[in-house]
Amino acid sequence: MNPEPSMMDTGEYALPGKLRETLTPDPISSLAEVDSAGRSDVGLRPTNQDCFLIARADRTLQAIATNLPTGDIPERFGEVAFGFFVADGVGGQGGGDVASRLAVGVLVNLLLNSPAWIMRVGEPEANQILDKITHRYRQVDAAITEAAAADPALSKMGTTLTLACSIGEELFLGHVGDSRAYLLRDGALIRLTRDHTFAQDLADQGFIRQDEVSSHRLRHYLTKALSWREGEVWADVVRVGLKDGDQLLLCTDGLTEVVADEQINSILTVAKSPAEACDTLIASALANEGKDNVTAVVARYRFHLGSQSVS
Repeated sequence: MNPEPSMMDTGEYALPGKLRETLTPDPISSLAEVDSAGRSDVGLRPTNQDCFLIARADRTLQAIATNLPTGDIPERFGEVAFGFFVADGVGGQGGGDVASRLAVGVLVNLLLNSPAWIMRVGEPEANQILDKITHRYRQVDAAITEAAAADPALSKMGTTLTLACSIGEELFLGHVGDSRAYLLRDGALIRLTRDHTFAQDLADQGFIRQDEVSSHRLRHYLTKALSWREGEVWADVVRVGLKDGDQLLLCTDGLTEVVADEQINSILTVAKSPAEACDTLIASALANEGKDNVTAVVARYRFHLGSQSVS
């Protein structure tokens, strides 16, 4: 009895239905075009204790040589993720600038030492990312605490840290302190983070109105920051779906203390580019008699037609 032809020949055959997942996927990164910029100004302070970073991470494949038929695999394939980080050091001369730099630097190096980068997101991967952000914040907190314990001059240092990571139309946020993240969508400015301050706590508990927070005497007193050595830190973590035309803003309180949300909305709406938006936001803070360091990071998202936004 002759063997089946499929057992004898090595010709080209269509993949069975169960193997459809072995076909080349559409790269998630092709959905997103991200234009971004960041600016930081010392203001009237002697040193700049703010720190920011805009980063791009890639996972790429390039076929160097092969005898596979054309189309079996792509000649080039890539996935990309974007990261945005803003930290505002506290502790005055006690090393706030050191703490903010450590927070961003340690976090990036933790990511670089990670053996697995998630570059395609489904529900299980999204939950993993949120868990990882929580864990990374604790690792950063431990590293800053260790540095503070090793040098008496840095014993009072701490920092806020707000980060955003986007993969295609998925946005993930981590947040400790009062540096904020906003999303401008369809003309509305949406605050994505909650300030960890005594004044905000009073509003949450109903002792003061929300509109009193911005002028309350306890608005600068943080209830949570990295390296305050008050037990294990718990970061706020959030997952948000992005849509075409969205603008993301990360900023320190040097901006939000003196520039109202309505003015921020107007600047983001009118500016021709993220760089222009950052420059105008910084200039507005300084013109409004802002004395603190001020930092702004802006990203604009455009998605190709036919992409499906996450609701």
